[in-house]
Amino acid sequence: MMEALGRISATDCVKLCHRVVDGLCGREPPCRSDYSATWSLEEWLQLLDFLTGLFSLAVGSNVPDEEVLAKLSDVDHSHAEAVRSVLRARQEEIRRALLTRTNSISSAILQDFDWQLKLALSSDKISSLNTPLLSLGLDVRENGALRPITMELNREELSTLVSSLEAANKVVLQLK
Repeated sequence: MMEALGRISATDCVKLCHRVVDGLCGREPPCRSDYSATWSLEEWLQLLDFLTGLFSLAVGSNVPDEEVLAKLSDVDHSHAEAVRSVLRARQEEIRRALLTRTNSISSAILQDFDWQLKLALSSDKISSLNTPLLSLGLDVRENGALRPITMELNREELSTLVSSLEAANKVVLQLK
């Protein structure tokens, strides 16, 4: 699909890539009508999808320049360099847009937390329990209001929570 990019000049390629990044960052994307004589609707949509995906992947996963150029191997060197130059010039802006998009998934933000480790020696049903429990208090800010959340976790529940948080952290680190 990228060979279709060769139908425009390298200068126009730079302009198109900047407009694609504008669209990715929440501003006005490129207009199909400006390129209707160059590409069919299907080619246009595939090209936009490829460029948007390339910019998102390259910035979100911190892909080195060599890999970006490898993905652009179907186009001539001047067009590949045009795409790479736009990527370099707007990398921070793309990163901020990706982080904003990720953060908008939830409006809740963890403000503070507190924890206590307890040992439950017995309960009203079992005379000898000896189970460690973690009491976790979260202060979550949602829509400007602070909402306290308290939970008590046994070892298995804590392990599941830690695994989930590690997976979430891995995703966040990939976006940086």
